[in-house]
Amino acid sequence: MSNGRISLRSNYLGGTGLLRINTYLTNIGMPAEGATVTVIDPYDDSVIEETRTNAWGEVSPIPLSAPPVDYSMEYDMPRPFNQYNVRVTLPDYEEAIINNVQIYPETTAVQEVSLTPMFSEINIPYPVLFGNFPPKIPEAEIKRLPFPSQQVVLPQPVIPSIIVVHAGVPEDASAPNYTVGFKDYIKNVASSEIYATWPRETLKANIHAMLSFTLNRVYTEWYRGKGFDFTITNSTAYDQAFTFGRNVFQEISEVVDEIFTNYIARPDIRQPLFTQYVDGRRVVREGWLSQWGSKDLGDQGYDALQILRNYYGSNVFLREAEKVDGIPMSFPGSTLAIGSSGESVRTIQEQLNAISNNYPLIPKLIEDGSYGERTAESVMVFQKVFNLPQTGTVNYPTWYKISDVYVAIQRLS
Repeated sequence: MSNGRISLRSNYLGGTGLLRINTYLTNIGMPAEGATVTVIDPYDDSVIEETRTNAWGEVSPIPLSAPPVDYSMEYDMPRPFNQYNVRVTLPDYEEAIINNVQIYPETTAVQEVSLTPMFSEINIPYPVLFGNFPPKIPEAEIKRLPFPSQQVVLPQPVIPSIIVVHAGVPEDASAPNYTVGFKDYIKNVASSEIYATWPRETLKANIHAMLSFTLNRVYTEWYRGKGFDFTITNSTAYDQAFTFGRNVFQEISEVVDEIFTNYIARPDIRQPLFTQYVDGRRVVREGWLSQWGSKDLGDQGYDALQILRNYYGSNVFLREAEKVDGIPMSFPGSTLAIGSSGESVRTIQEQLNAISNNYPLIPKLIEDGSYGERTAESVMVFQKVFNLPQTGTVNYPTWYKISDVYVAIQRLS
């Protein structure tokens, strides 16, 4: 496979991707206003862009050169992404360095940077489709559940608020554990495993598989039942690729926000299907999703469920989790907009007021359960801060993002 050293500037005409950088002073506490963001060419250490974050902790999307989009559409092609280094500095905070942020053409990479006194350097490895990673060790599709106790075997599949990821093989006691939000984990895995340039239905099919794989680990208490103190590992021999602090892609993020409560199931089986998958070129396994094969099916117009049934069988279907753990109230079922009223509106107003203590640009609201212009404005500001479409209405992704941020802030306080 051709890899080679691609000069960023000489390859500029191949394509262009955007890099969005969001900075925070704590895990999710407050935006880092006035931080200096520097984008660096990793080949000669020259500065490509240097700017400062605004009151939202953001910089304007930075256009960066990338290879032609065709490179990510076929297997045996040169590297389909360019890499850049990012440095973020702010007085009284440790310098944050993120190496090898990956940029694909016609996509938007989103790099979140949490500035803390102990922030360490992050090195992003190649994505699984391009790098050299150990293949998955086959496991049974349906797991035998451990004997019920006070800590294992959930009564139904649950979307957890957090995932504890072990950064190594299960038996490596020296490897660190990282506690991350559930959706953040899935976005990280998808950005590490597949290309964001692929058809949207292909992205959905692969992300459904990653969600179901993860929820099977959660539901069966697979590692905790064996005496480990984590939910899942980042070893591709056992689980899914994950790199703490890596950039994710907006195209992937939007899909995860849309489908994160759905998992793949079979009739008469309660647990989420243990959806194993391979790249489909170097490794092929019957009954496992082929990542490159799913891309081909997406090109042919297959939707996500058709792609999944092509690999896992015609009887698989998508089921919604019965509970979202750690979120105060489930989505009411319809979008909230000007003219809506009731307890769901009051919940959103209460949560936005709590969030505005850390994000003061979000307008405070009267918690009266009536969705008026002021509530719409507050929602729109929240959507801007957290990179959601600025509609001023509360749909499914916005509802759960508000809830996620609210739960995180309550935990911090």
